[in-house]
This record gives sequence, structure tokens and C-alpha cells, in this order.
Amino acid sequence: MKINGAKAKMLAGQPAYGYALALGAPLVAEAMAGTGIDFLMVDNQHGSYGLESTIAAFMAMASSPVVPMARVARNDFTMIGRLLDEGALGIVVPFVNTPEDAKAAGDACRFPPTGTRSWGYGRAARYGDDYTDWIDDQVFVAVQIETVQAVENAEAILAMPGVDGCWIGPSDLALSMGIHPRDRGNSDRHRQAVDRVLEACRNNGKIPGSAGGSPEEALELAERGFQFLTSGSDIGFMLGGALAGVKRLIP
Repeated sequence: MKINGAKAKMLAGQPAYGYALALGAPLVAEAMAGTGIDFLMVDNQHGSYGLESTIAAFMAMASSPVVPMARVARNDFTMIGRLLDEGALGIVVPFVNTPEDAKAAGDACRFPPTGTRSWGYGRAARYGDDYTDWIDDQVFVAVQIETVQAVENAEAILAMPGVDGCWIGPSDLALSMGIHPRDRGNSDRHRQAVDRVLEACRNNGKIPGSAGGSPEEALELAERGFQFLTSGSDIGFMLGGALAGVKRLIP
């Protein structure tokens, strides 16, 4: 049996911190896996990852205790199933706006009778012959709430069986509210919308999560009660370090 350590931490009331992988480079995934972070999220929506490079990234993580997760490109039964078949222990589903969207996402992640996931799997067989006995409990399913409509439906979305929690997309939420993403930190309306989702998670016993652009932002979000937290990305860390070097080298 494979224990999803990140999910276990969150169910115990602790935050789990992760990094997003966007560069499409399995060597980077391998390096990031060795940092001691709780989970890595391979980004199939906005990142440069496709299925083959995602499989390679999961393979690169396998020698470390990091939890392999992936953001699927869209709420699609087959796309979600393929990521699970290749070994994902967490799935993040973008633009979930209604309870029906949430049910589709949750059902796609678990085998019948709990859900509708198709029987059969590829690389996930490396987890052992008992994989199908425990994966429905160990998989972590987070729906992205990132529009005004989703905020309005947050209670119903998070009440849906099969959804373990959410991962707020703060920039898309800002755009949906007519706020430029750069200005969201100064918007009371945006903060109130985020707080409304946080409250919906509490009311339904679900795990609240949000994208964080840095460790500092992730810690601030954890102080507000969020638990499923990305804390930066491979490209963000690389560019941040490179730009800091340039500032010192080239006045």
C-alpha cells in the first residue's frame, strides 16, 4: 500500500506544501523531488507538460517520498484517468463551476461503485497488486474554484462526494471579477470571495487550498486556514535566482 503523505497531513489538520512543475523537464522534477517538499504538481494545463513528459516526471519522482500530483488540462474523464493510470496520487481539476462539474471530476478519479473510473492502469501497476484496494482512499481530488460562478456555487460544489478539497485559482478569480490579477491583493471583494470559499470548505469538511506564488505567500495562506498549498514553481525559482544574480552582476 502506498500512503499519500500529503493527504495524510491535510486530514490531520496540517498544511501540505508543494511546488508546481511547468517546464516539461523530468530532470527538474527529479531535482525538485529531492528537496523534501510534500508534493509536486505536474502542470498539464498551463505548463509545458504532455502525457509522455508527465510519465517521465512521475518516474523521476519515484525514488523520493514526494507525492506525485498533476493538474489536468481540463475536466475530462479520459485525461483524468490517464494521469491516474500513470501513477498520479493527486488530481487538480481546473474551472469547476457547478456541482455537476464537481461530480464529474470526483467520479472520474475513483473506481465503481464509488465513481466511474475505467478499470485498467499502466505505470500505476508499480504500486503493487493491491493498488485497486487502496487508491480510492489515497487519491486526493481538488477542484479549482476560480470564477464568480464557482464562488456562488462553492457550498454545493464542496458538498459533492468524491471531492476532497479545492485549490483556488486567485488570478482567474480576479479576472472573473473584473480585477487585474496584479491588483487582487488590494481588493476587498477578492478577499471576501476567497473567504467565502474557505468557509464553504469548513462547512463541508473539505480541505481548502490555493495557489501560492512563493513560500512566503503560502505561509500567509496557511495562517488563514488553507492547507493544500503550492509555494512556487520550477520556472519561478529558476528565473528568480537568475534575475537576482543579474542584479548583482550587472548594475
